[in-house]
Amino acid sequence: MTDWQARYESNDTPWDKGAAAPPLLELLMERPFHGHVLVLGCGFGHDVRAISTSENKVVGLDLAEAAVEGARKFPATGNESYATGNLFNLPGSMLGTFDVVFEHTCFCAIDPSDRERYVQAVRSALKPGGELSAIFYLDPDHEPGPPFPVTEDELDALFGTHFELLEKRKPKSNFPGREGCEQVRNYRLRVTAAE
Repeated sequence: MTDWQARYESNDTPWDKGAAAPPLLELLMERPFHGHVLVLGCGFGHDVRAISTSENKVVGLDLAEAAVEGARKFPATGNESYATGNLFNLPGSMLGTFDVVFEHTCFCAIDPSDRERYVQAVRSALKPGGELSAIFYLDPDHEPGPPFPVTEDELDALFGTHFELLEKRKPKSNFPGREGCEQVRNYRLRVTAAE
């Protein structure tokens, strides 16, 4: 299991590029997020600040306290905040409260055995009819992880039951080295009769 706190403390963070993800910036130009937004595995908060405006409320969540502390050192761009916490053990205040959950490479960083739990955790964070907007890192030949291999078939199988796929596409721009490896997917949480 990866010790994310130790990675941040030793400045061993090759995933941090010092800026918001280019596919996210593309996405925001087309369809900005509105409402209450949760950003998973937020790191130093570059994506959080790109999403944040005065009209929405964005919470960046990360396991590593060092990441959250680093994120808080940047000037605010809107109505954002940061929290240290585990996606698989969200506090009650984060359950059923988000209009959008955003993720960029969080899914591929967790152990594949936890991916069903990931889907359930995202479901628990969203309001009925809420959306998951994700930039998945598709790299089925990468060993060992993290990042762990992710395939389109796996995403279809994991999310298909509880989420409606609204869109999937390859982004036009990426960080160098990720060209052709990322896929943007937008899902809506299905509302069941019980909800």
